Amino acid sequence: MFRSLLVAAVLAASVVPAAAETQSRVLANGMKVIVREDHRAPVAVTQLWFKVGSADEHAGKTGLSHALEHMMFKGTPTVPAGEFSRRISALGGSDNAFTSRNETVYHQEFAVASLPQVLELEADRMVNLNFSDADFENEMKVIREERRLTTDNDPDGKMWEQINLNAYAKPENRAPVIGYEADLHTLKPEDLRQWYRAWYAPHNATLVIVGDVKAGEVLDNAEKLFGSLPDHPLPARNDLIEPPQTANRSARSTAPVSSPVVGLAIQVPALRKVDDKLPYALNMLADVLDGSMSARIERNLVRGRKVAVEASMGYDMLTRSPDVLLFSGTPAPNVKPEQLTAAFLNEVRQIAEHGVSEEELARVRNRSLAAREFGKDSMETQATNIGSLESAGFSYTDEDEILRRRLAVSAEEVREAARWLLAQKHTTVVLYPESK
Repeated sequence: MFRSLLVAAVLAASVVPAAAETQSRVLANGMKVIVREDHRAPVAVTQLWFKVGSADEHAGKTGLSHALEHMMFKGTPTVPAGEFSRRISALGGSDNAFTSRNETVYHQEFAVASLPQVLELEADRMVNLNFSDADFENEMKVIREERRLTTDNDPDGKMWEQINLNAYAKPENRAPVIGYEADLHTLKPEDLRQWYRAWYAPHNATLVIVGDVKAGEVLDNAEKLFGSLPDHPLPARNDLIEPPQTANRSARSTAPVSSPVVGLAIQVPALRKVDDKLPYALNMLADVLDGSMSARIERNLVRGRKVAVEASMGYDMLTRSPDVLLFSGTPAPNVKPEQLTAAFLNEVRQIAEHGVSEEELARVRNRSLAAREFGKDSMETQATNIGSLESAGFSYTDEDEILRRRLAVSAEEVREAARWLLAQKHTTVVLYPESK
């Protein structure tokens, strides 16, 4: 249920002209509704984004946002527990949700004729959630099992948790989205009810609808269903700015792996303004290093020098929270973890010293443009991109300009980004096989 960190890829894959076919309205209570017309199939997608996530939580209460996401399916006075999803399914649709460090999102896909019923259900649970203590206790068992499967017993989840614990200083940035195990045993039903009352306010929500609709009609209907919902002030969001990392850090842990797994994280800035420069250059650098099977990490470390069995990297430039550029991989037999770490940094160093070719950048740009065309076929991808932009503090109207600036990054800017990256302190985590 966690949001993928590949928002930059989603951004490239889903930009469509943000002009006539996309309309928005801010309702009387501050809620924003964005509607994009897409008439290629009689289908609609809805996504309701709340600007609250694990980064808004406090010590001893981690996992609140994710737990509340689960409880949002546990009923209102007029829709019994579990009935929300059953009704969506009966309409021929599907529904789900995800929680990240900065937002909680509820989404559905269905035949467009069912849009009024879906919006009624969403408006109802936005203000009338009424779960029982028994449902809470049962769902917390599910969440603890989810943590066991997705973090404790999953190498990727374990790596992310260890990276966050060691790369960041502030508790809000270190805590896992799903919560610490100890907190998942001590959260109370009233904790979630208070969290719901505090953060699920109309002016803290953005409703995104993409589908075979007429935007004006949908906006009018949304005004009727959501516009009269009571609003209230929000708590202050946590200050997430990290102190500068002044020394390299390292940690080791165990995981259900057959050989060591290496993670190398470097704190990097996210995009804060459309005209920022470094995040775009870092994004292009990431694509040069690991944007395809022909990119440098795969070509040089896996198939060339064979120092890694597999290797990858990721960077999300659309996030409110501090972020890291993460290299991860499994060393080849007879290759030590520190040798793979050095190999990752050497790939960056090669770009810092020798730059990238125009041909490399052209391939990256062409892949992005091709992905954009394919992404237009997905209403869900379009909606996710719109919501991601809005949640990160931008407007859906910025999407074309953000992509244009990203694709306009020069070879020299990529080289400068590599130089900048090498000057930063880093955090290394190695997961070793568990003792048998």
